Amino acid sequence: MKIVADENLAFTDYFFSEFGDIQHRAGRTLSADDVKDADSLLVRSVTQVNEALLKNSTIKFVGSATIGTDHLDIAALEQHGIQWSNAAGCNAQAVAEYVITALLQVRPELIDANATFTLGIVGLGNVGIRLAYMAKLLSWRVIGYDPLVQREQVDQVEFHELLQQADAISIHVPLTITGAYPTYHLFNAASLAHMRPDAILINSARGPVIEEAALIQDIQATHRTVVLDVFEHEPLISAELLDLVTLVTPHIAGYSLEGKARGTQMIYEAFCHTFGFAANKQFESQLPVCEQFFQGQDLKMALQQHLSQIYDIARDDANLRACLKEGKVDQQAFDHLRKTYPLRREWAAHGGPKA
Repeated sequence: MKIVADENLAFTDYFFSEFGDIQHRAGRTLSADDVKDADSLLVRSVTQVNEALLKNSTIKFVGSATIGTDHLDIAALEQHGIQWSNAAGCNAQAVAEYVITALLQVRPELIDANATFTLGIVGLGNVGIRLAYMAKLLSWRVIGYDPLVQREQVDQVEFHELLQQADAISIHVPLTITGAYPTYHLFNAASLAHMRPDAILINSARGPVIEEAALIQDIQATHRTVVLDVFEHEPLISAELLDLVTLVTPHIAGYSLEGKARGTQMIYEAFCHTFGFAANKQFESQLPVCEQFFQGQDLKMALQQHLSQIYDIARDDANLRACLKEGKVDQQAFDHLRKTYPLRREWAAHGGPKA
């Protein structure tokens, strides 16, 4: 069996080598020639799996080790009779921890804010609900907006109410253009104008959920604190945007070792189901033991003392800004950052809490 896999997937050989030949490729530049005689394709969100890629191929299974599916042309997959799977929730814990880390980086005093600080969460799926749980461990007030689900753990409000009440807003929605509640440019000039000028905005979901031009104008007018892990025109990121945004990272919010490994395991299990193999491998067996920062300590105290050791988010910001070249981020440098990213460990690996 021939398996073509994005070279940045974690533990691909561990999970798939017994099934045949694995050919590792750069996900962003995958072509129809790369996959024409393959049986399976394993990707991340940088690969557009569409008719142009699949036409005349022998692919029977596509696995995407990602939460989102907007890079998958599901209609084309189904038309060709190709089984597919994604990894919903695989890195939800990592993203939730990323958001809290980012907030404590830009406003360290929030560690002691308790219920005087209101976190608004847009999207209460796998990531949003985990973030709500983790935020409540810090005694923050949490409100949420999601017209598609009801979560009794979260005080759900209308979108305009969340915009007006929240001290910080974190976005955790898929990218959708059609339907009753499209998320494309959900944050535009009108919605940004409804936010308090001092409210923090964080996007670690999909770039086009925020209209970039409107965001630039908003920051110029309000000097808003903004954290971006994703960008509307990624990987084309302008120096103008970077100069205005408080904290930037190269689309790595979910890049924990556990999240990456969990994502590969989830598509491995779907692969085994598709081809009738027994799925008997677990990613935990491959993880090294790491230093226990949380054991015997109060959560807030442990975060104050060790958060930068667990995840140095300022380093990611500096590394991305160093990729600027002739007024924009160099695409090859951006991809290199992601390819060589030193995967951080989730808090639970250090003895901390997990949602």
